[in-house]
Amino acid sequence: MKNTFGSHLSLTLFGESHGPYIGAVLDGLMPGLEVDEARISAQLTLRRPSGRISTARVEKDPFEIVSGVFHGRTTGTPLTILIPNGGQHSADYENAPRVARPGHADYTANVKYHGYEDYTGGGHFSGRLTAPLVAAAGILLPALEERGILIGTHIAKLGSVEDEPFAGTEDEVRRMGETNFPVLNEQKAAAMEAEIIAAAEDGDSVGGVLECEVLGLPAGVGEPWFDTMEGLLAHALFSIPAVKGVEFGAGFDGVCRRGSWFNDALRSEGGRIMTSTNHNGGINGGITNGMPVVFRCGVKPTPSIAKEQESIDLISGENAQISVGGRHDPCIVHRAAVVVTSVAALVVYDALAGRFGTDLQGLSK
Repeated sequence: MKNTFGSHLSLTLFGESHGPYIGAVLDGLMPGLEVDEARISAQLTLRRPSGRISTARVEKDPFEIVSGVFHGRTTGTPLTILIPNGGQHSADYENAPRVARPGHADYTANVKYHGYEDYTGGGHFSGRLTAPLVAAAGILLPALEERGILIGTHIAKLGSVEDEPFAGTEDEVRRMGETNFPVLNEQKAAAMEAEIIAAAEDGDSVGGVLECEVLGLPAGVGEPWFDTMEGLLAHALFSIPAVKGVEFGAGFDGVCRRGSWFNDALRSEGGRIMTSTNHNGGINGGITNGMPVVFRCGVKPTPSIAKEQESIDLISGENAQISVGGRHDPCIVHRAAVVVTSVAALVVYDALAGRFGTDLQGLSK
């Protein structure tokens, strides 16, 4: 029953969707990092729902840092972030029969925790727990940026609408970190939003694909075999609720082509070793090669839908029907973009601490 990720920098998530607080503990941060609460708030804003394409549950996400910061800088001891829950409607669940919601963790959580779990709003399994994760990344992202490492995520595909791929420029990565509907081709946004609204009007939901790019990561980060850079990222990314697939570089389409195409030819340019293409996504042998690290995540359609579905009653074990009420997102892809960026920041910081030491003194811009 483990809720912690990371070796040199660890993140622990705690709390439930409808409990009094949710939060995170970061242990292993180097001392002296500036903690900009405005940046943390900005990151949380990117995750916040808005308008017809999101849930009606809108949390303001006020947060409090209760340990690990002194005079605006990290002390190097565990840093704890608390976020109160203010918009919970537990009655939506407590007054309803215990019918498992298809696609959710209701049944599996009930099996694992023997019925003692807090099931309201999904409890500890809720996407609400991504808020403290995003808040924690509001500390990590600026620390990485100071060392020349930028991370950004955009909506590569939503429903049937596709965006352009990343081109490897700092400008586009920065732009994707400043909008709550991140697309590289802004003309695609309206078509994507139309797909979300159409699904909602049909009592249904829609999913998509997020593409993340990490710029400035030096060569030599990651380990062979069990702690590869791909393995660490995939491990953490699959912890995000709704992520059902991860691919790197050219991905599944690329691996079906020939090696003469997939291989990234090496060359020297201005004293720097580079590759002419990036089909491997910036990683060879589990170790970064200095090119942009590029990966994509498949985000499934939101499982809470108004359409009637078959299920079971968790108390009686009998077959049952369910139509999920309450406040739910018809699509979470756009809100999950900042979560993917945040997870990437956690993994990258942890891997760098393993390569250069927990104070990151060997890494400079």
